Amino acid sequence: MPLKELAERRNILHRKSDAQTIVKHALEDVQIGKVALVSSFGAEAVVLLHMVSEIDKNTPVIFIDTEMLFPETLTYQREVSEKLGLTDVRVIGPDRSEVLEQDVDGILHQADTDACCDLRKTRPLEKALGEFGGWITGRKRYQGGQRAQLPLFEKEDRKIKINPLANWSAQDVADYMNQHDLPRHPLIAQGYPSVGCMPCTTRANVLEDPRAGRWRDSEKTECGIHNAPRKGKAA
Repeated sequence: MPLKELAERRNILHRKSDAQTIVKHALEDVQIGKVALVSSFGAEAVVLLHMVSEIDKNTPVIFIDTEMLFPETLTYQREVSEKLGLTDVRVIGPDRSEVLEQDVDGILHQADTDACCDLRKTRPLEKALGEFGGWITGRKRYQGGQRAQLPLFEKEDRKIKINPLANWSAQDVADYMNQHDLPRHPLIAQGYPSVGCMPCTTRANVLEDPRAGRWRDSEKTECGIHNAPRKGKAA
């Protein structure tokens, strides 16, 4: 079945499903194939991590260490993985030879944030996803920008992306975390409602969009791993 049709059929099938059902069925969907959860271990990531741990603790979880993350994120990643009993967390990073060639001084982000994201996030993730037919993301429509019309299932390149929380609100996220007593990312209390790499993340006040602190004062709203189709890839 063509992937676009597969995504459309799954959107119809799960139009009234809750997020837990969507995650469970995605992990078991033989037509999609092997599925991984790609997690930033950021401000809201623990919701899907918890759902996956309740369904199958052996689910592959891919975490991209860009080598520019906050130390708090790296600690949080280890602590949450252990607390939830996740057994297949794959920490990936940029290719060492490519970093030495293109960003040996670690300042590429100052000249070209897109190139930095491509080097440190997009390319490593593409390699890591090679064995998978689909991947789960934590994107939500309320986050705005390119996410405002987000479907539950979508075709990207030769894979299916699953967005179980697409129609969740910020309150839904907070309620779930409270209900299950899930640990918060430590930077939330310090004024970071959305957490990315250190050089490109600032605090955001309560009147701003939660992602306002990401690439502040620029038109950039996505790191690149969610921009489809990617350059040079089949549509």
